[in-house]
Amino acid sequence: MRAMRESKQEEEKKRLNKINQLLAGTLKKLETADNIDSIRGFEGDAARSYFSVLLLLVRESSRDDFKFSGRNRRPPRDPFNALISFLYALMLNDCRSALESVGLDPQLGFLHVPRPGRPSLALDLQEEFRAPLCDRLALKLINRGQLKTKHFDKRDGGSVLLNDEGRKIVIGAYQERKKEEINHPVLEQSVPIGLLAQIQARLLARYLRGDIEAYVPFLVR
Repeated sequence: MRAMRESKQEEEKKRLNKINQLLAGTLKKLETADNIDSIRGFEGDAARSYFSVLLLLVRESSRDDFKFSGRNRRPPRDPFNALISFLYALMLNDCRSALESVGLDPQLGFLHVPRPGRPSLALDLQEEFRAPLCDRLALKLINRGQLKTKHFDKRDGGSVLLNDEGRKIVIGAYQERKKEEINHPVLEQSVPIGLLAQIQARLLARYLRGDIEAYVPFLVR
């Protein structure tokens, strides 16, 4: 919606508005979901819609260098995917640590299927932060010119990864982002972004132990 307001191209505005309506419709569909597979299906559809227009949030002057036609990983095959994958990995590590600190097993998730060696619950928790924190930071680094193609290396087989200089820039920006404060909708007070995973893990633990009636995910207002 923010990009739609700021765009000067009518066609782009139309595309963004269409996806905005599709995502809003998906949220409504969740009210009818009666099993976990339905929820996963809605999430998959929403993710594809979201990623289909993410490039429109990149400034036109940077779009040729950061072409993005959809999500790819293991390994990422373009700079944008390499960047968000790296940020997701940083966020996942924070979520895993937060869950362990409140006595929850990061391997036993709800939405992500438990598999050997897979931190399914940490992946569940990470979903709350991927778009508002990781993707937004990625767009900020690109749009402000802090990251350029020289900060990525292309490897044999077509994979693209951040190089040492690129990782240093991203990690520094990530740590600075965690110092910024944001209003928490449940606590109704300002908290550092770096504490969000810890706060949500604590709320989840309290819910699972029966101390509160419901778990409320973190949503940016």
